[in-house]
Amino acid sequence: MESEELLGNLGQNGNKEQAPERKSPLVSLEKDLAFYADSIKEVAVEIMVEGISSHPIFIAHQHEVSIGELILNREELNTAWTIQASTLEEFVQKGIIHPDKKEHFLKSYKKPENYMCIFVIVPEGANFVYYPYPKAAN
Repeated sequence: MESEELLGNLGQNGNKEQAPERKSPLVSLEKDLAFYADSIKEVAVEIMVEGISSHPIFIAHQHEVSIGELILNREELNTAWTIQASTLEEFVQKGIIHPDKKEHFLKSYKKPENYMCIFVIVPEGANFVYYPYPKAAN
């Protein structure tokens, strides 16, 4: 997924506008996800092993959100993004994923053993991103 797809540099009339040169928030998100990867994977495995869900979803945000459970606080960790843990079931229950779209979502859902499913929330909107866990150095 390209950052333009996530951030959607659209003007008020729906046309693409040249955004002023600014660093995409996805740059800092990628850095934080690399830093958080082990912790996120540990929580994902726990969610699956405990039978809570086969489809963990993590929410990356820089503001307050009312979904999921806080696992990594940016203020405590001196990072740019806070991460909360949730599940597909909670996303359906809260209406973020419409029940009719659940099957469509599951078709695009990547293996949680290899990818973290991140619901990225930025001021311009929100979208799902799959970020691979770093390969373990042997």
